[in-house]
Amino acid sequence: MMSSRPYLVRAFNEWILDNECTPYIVVDAGVQGVQVPTEHVANGQIVLNISPGAVRGLVIGNAALEFSARFGGVPMQVFIPLQAVVAIYAKENGEGMVFGSEPGSPDPDGPQDPHDDGGHRGPSERPSGRPSLKVVK
Repeated sequence: MMSSRPYLVRAFNEWILDNECTPYIVVDAGVQGVQVPTEHVANGQIVLNISPGAVRGLVIGNAALEFSARFGGVPMQVFIPLQAVVAIYAKENGEGMVFGSEPGSPDPDGPQDPHDDGGHRGPSERPSGRPSLKVVK
């Protein structure tokens, strides 16, 4: 299946705007293809306001998010592969979503042992033992 990340980013962006809040995204600036103002990158990440008042021409496609904006008065075209979007949230209350890694997307920690499946089971394999769910009140 295709990645769910573009659909979730679009949905959360719309939901945040519908609730009259400001959508912010957290981007892993180290992912190949990311084009952001490097002077604003801290600890390998950058937080960007993607509200309609802050950006122009926002397009959230299935592979990338792009827009134009001004940083310190200097216009810039921003390009972010969606695998680099770490989170999307509302500035006002922190509501949103943090994304984990998805099957088929590059491992942010680098290549793994090709014989290590990372603990993923095939579709017909079931875990043994009792379920590990518990009630949370």
